[in-house]
Amino acid sequence: MTTRHRVVLCTCPDEAVAREIATALVEGRLAACVNVVPGLTSIYRWQGHVETDREALLVIKTTAAAFPALREAIRARHPYELPEIVAVGVEDGLEEYLRWIDESVQAPSAG
Repeated sequence: MTTRHRVVLCTCPDEAVAREIATALVEGRLAACVNVVPGLTSIYRWQGHVETDREALLVIKTTAAAFPALREAIRARHPYELPEIVAVGVEDGLEEYLRWIDESVQAPSAG
């Protein structure tokens, strides 16, 4: 059982923005892999109204240690006033895959 890994969900207004954020996260070693899932329809409440929009979803694989920096990297690049950034702890997985995440991600050192 592991809680050292995270899957992070983040919606983006379109595939171009999603790819830009995904590339920055992987190039910056804040994520091992990011899946870009285009063609989502999101229905949500915003400022008292129910809205419907087409979006793209990022499914981001990272470590718990890198999550704070990853969250800030998304916020710095994301065009939404309030971006969806939700991290879910990984309870279990293929150990070799989880080790690959560890090897691929470099959490910024404190200080």
